[in-house]
Amino acid sequence: MASVSGAVTLSPDGTSIIVDKLQDNATSAGGTGVTFLPSVFGRPHLVAIHARGWQPVVQYPVAAPARPEPVPLETVTARLEALAHPVRLRLLRTLARGPHTTGELAHAWELSPPEVSRHLAVLRRAGLLTSRRQGRYVRYTVNLPDLTALGADLLAAVLR
Repeated sequence: MASVSGAVTLSPDGTSIIVDKLQDNATSAGGTGVTFLPSVFGRPHLVAIHARGWQPVVQYPVAAPARPEPVPLETVTARLEALAHPVRLRLLRTLARGPHTTGELAHAWELSPPEVSRHLAVLRRAGLLTSRRQGRYVRYTVNLPDLTALGADLLAAVLR
């Protein structure tokens, strides 16, 4: 009980749970038990909810998941610069629809394969693409988690 909160203890005879948040009131589980609900909201407070005829609920604080290290400003800058070129943006929009090879992208946009390859290399170095080899071909896909986090990463870099 002590791991839930210092406000929750077991009675000396072991038959009751004592929550000092209830002040002078008492409630009974009536054989249905007590629901313990972990939550990162309302931290550091413990909330005990009871009403006649209802199963008691104790919402207790747990540690929020550790936030990952912020993306370095250099990474955010590289990603924004990679997106600033109109050809790379068009290629990225095509890749957002599904995986493609360099040749498929070159054909779709009437560009030379070496030109497409250079643009894909910039996007890959910026962490916006992932690649997977399938036989002789390399299929590129959008790194969706990093691309969608770019806005939050930019704000975090500016507001540090």
